[in-house]
Amino acid sequence: MLSAFASAATSDDDIRERLQPAGSVCVVGDSCAAGSTVASGPAGARDAATIYQTFCVVCHATGVSESPILGNAEHWATRIAQGTDALYQNSINGLNVMPPRGTCMNCSDDELRSTVDFMLDALD
Repeated sequence: MLSAFASAATSDDDIRERLQPAGSVCVVGDSCAAGSTVASGPAGARDAATIYQTFCVVCHATGVSESPILGNAEHWATRIAQGTDALYQNSINGLNVMPPRGTCMNCSDDELRSTVDFMLDALD
């Protein structure tokens, strides 16, 4: 009887050990995060061509969901008629199926404005 109790205790200990978490989460500000560094966004402004090639080209090179194609003045005409400020706001806030910031969640408003300018300059 004693051996049955001993094996049950060992089994319980094994079970407790297996049920322990495999890891933990350490949040900035917790004592476990002391001395840790957190990756930040880009260090400084990126150029508009890089932002376009990274985030905008997928839709604006092909016209996905009626997005105006880079360099196609006809596609841009109705949008340009609304004014540059409207284009800036659309790039920041999104429009129809275009998500806010055109998927560049870490782009600044100024970077987005310069990217809109880059796309408009391609019409010349």
